[in-house]
Order: sequence, then C-alpha cells, then structure tokens
Amino acid sequence: MIRADGLSFAFGAGAPALDRVTFSVEPGTLCGVVGANGSGKSTLLALVAGLFTPTGGALSVRGDVSPGAEEAIRRRVALVLQDPDQEIIGATVDEDLLLGIPAAAEARRAEARLLAARLGLVDLEAPVHTLSLGSRRKLCIVTALRDAPAVLVLDEPFAGLDYPAVREMRSILAANRAAGVTQLVAAHDLEAFADLADRWVVLARGRVAAAGAADEVFPELRRHGVRPPGPWLSARGLAPWE
Repeated sequence: MIRADGLSFAFGAGAPALDRVTFSVEPGTLCGVVGANGSGKSTLLALVAGLFTPTGGALSVRGDVSPGAEEAIRRRVALVLQDPDQEIIGATVDEDLLLGIPAAAEARRAEARLLAARLGLVDLEAPVHTLSLGSRRKLCIVTALRDAPAVLVLDEPFAGLDYPAVREMRSILAANRAAGVTQLVAAHDLEAFADLADRWVVLARGRVAAAGAADEVFPELRRHGVRPPGPWLSARGLAPWE
C-alpha cells in the first residue's frame, strides 16, 4: 500500500528534512509515526499525501509513484494537518463540513453530520472562529473521514481533544482498521493509540531510527526523545519521566 525507497526531501538548499528513508506499510495497517520535534514526521506525512515532491528516492502509494504521481496520490489520501486553521475554509461548522458534497446528495450530507455529532460537533451553525482548538481539530478529522478514504494520514489527531473525543477518535481508528483503511498517525503522545497500532516507524533527524512492532520499537524510543506509553513503562518498572 505505502512504500518509501530511499525517500529524501529538502526545503531549498538546506539540510534534508528526510534523508534516505525506507519503510513499508501493508494495506489495512495502522502505523504510528513518532519522533522528537524536527525529526521529519510532518514532512513525511505531507509526502505520503502528495503535497510535496521527493527530492530523492521514491514513494509508492497504492501503486502511484512519486515523483510524478502527486496529483493521483492526493485523490487517494486524506490528510489532517496538525494546525486546523490551515484546513478550515467554511464560515460555519456545517458549511465547512459539507464543502464539495452536492446539495442533492442527502444521504452523504446526513452521514457527515452524524459523524460530526459522534465527535461532539452538535452546533452546526456555530461560526468556526468561535470554536476551541480541540473542536476545530475535530472538524478537520470529520471532513477527512466523511469520504471514506483508502489511506488516512493524521498529524497529532489527539492533540487538544477532550476525553470523550479521544475515546471516539480511538473507536474511529479501530473501525477504520477493521474496514481495511490504511492509516498513518504521527504523534508525540502514544498513550491514546499504542494498543491500536500494528506497526511503528521512529524518525530521528530525518532518518528511520527504528521500525517494526511495539516490542521491537518501544525499547528504542527514549534514545530518540520519545516517551514510551505508560503501561509499557509500568510493566517494566520504569518511571515515565526519567
């Protein structure tokens, strides 16, 4: 489904944000992408979503290969950015939620509103500028999920969400996984989805520092500036912040 072969990307003439990254994600897999600030997580997600063109190597997403197929990749992948204000276009919740859905498509519009309600967005006429950060993030997640993408890429999806919304986000990720949706989730805090992820990729200074299942990757996290999940630490008698 997703394969990176020596994938590199640089902003201008500076040091590469990603340097010869190689990994693969099988169809229907939920893959956690973790690393300290500046490790290249957001850049990698933007490449997977077809927003950037690699400056080296290649990236295949469902058979479309970048460089060259960024437009086709964008049609296959739904991306939720870390900053919701970069995505919201509509003036109200309902306007943003329904952008691109024809007025005659009543069933699709009803499904989108139902999904919004599941994440606690019940005031559809609320101006988007009055929403909290967490609610704006929920709106972006809903608009990404409403079209049932084959590949879903989420950058810090749990940041700013309250406890009920975190639980609902977990249930959505689990349902997507059961439905065969391939998901990449970048996060600093692994607690909310550590038990859901099938695979992990750890980035450090733009390179893959570790990749594999939790038992292979979690022992390496602290070395690369990432705190392992609390239950994993507790099971090994380790303090969370040492």
